[in-house]
Amino acid sequence: MQILKGADVSAKIKAQVQQALSGSGREAQPPKLAIVRVGEKPDDLSYERGAMKKMEAFGLRAQSYAYPADISDDDFKAAFRAVNEDPDVAGILVLLPLPKQIRQADIAAMIDPAKDLDGISPVNMAKVFAGDESGFAPCTAEAVIEVLKANEIPIAGKRVTIVGRSLVVGKPLAMLMLKENATVTVCHTKTADLKAACSQAEILVAAAGRARMLDGSYVGDGAIVIDVGINADADGKLCGDVDLESVQEKAAMATPVPGGVGTVTTAVLAKHLMRAAGRMPIAKSVEE
Repeated sequence: MQILKGADVSAKIKAQVQQALSGSGREAQPPKLAIVRVGEKPDDLSYERGAMKKMEAFGLRAQSYAYPADISDDDFKAAFRAVNEDPDVAGILVLLPLPKQIRQADIAAMIDPAKDLDGISPVNMAKVFAGDESGFAPCTAEAVIEVLKANEIPIAGKRVTIVGRSLVVGKPLAMLMLKENATVTVCHTKTADLKAACSQAEILVAAAGRARMLDGSYVGDGAIVIDVGINADADGKLCGDVDLESVQEKAAMATPVPGGVGTVTTAVLAKHLMRAAGRMPIAKSVEE
């Protein structure tokens, strides 16, 4: 089984971004990403550190806008409005979910769709479902497509099964796969005979958020397995939704966790920032 490493895909996207930056002229300042965080949840802090490091490595600017976990809805909205309207900020990433006292739907409606790099606004969601390439898809969903294309894995005509139906991965990824002319089945933890649905897939995407939920019995011979899950097992070790060891005899290729799709997600964020700043064309894939 071939391991599909995210670092290889990220490097290709980095080359695109830096080429676009160099073509902008020395006088052009790199675009700035605003990472908006409420509280200090370990997952949020980890993602923020990774995103900041990736932006720096790509030659882009990034700034964290952190607020206390108990900030009121009104105070957060006022602070967010200032970030949203800052002309120096080309793109915004809001770390979700927000605390219960903040109406998350209001923030999704407030964010400027042109700066909404992770596709949380209703405008961008609608564009993804309509196949409108001018919108921003969620970075993780788009990262799956980037992994497949960068490794020259055909999508058109393939049977794709996605385990997971979230607005962050499952649903938008289904739309992106359909746009690539795949035949898509969306499953979830309550799907009857999930094992049968998964084993028929030529491309299997695990995005259910359950540690090592899918083992070799869910995978068909020669399948491509893309693991989007990031979980901690009983021993506190980072793992995906797929039991990678058990699928080795069946899968032709698979992504690891860590070191797989997550690495590409932050690279896609960088590409979206460049797009938002008008420095890269729409829908530029790594294979082109």
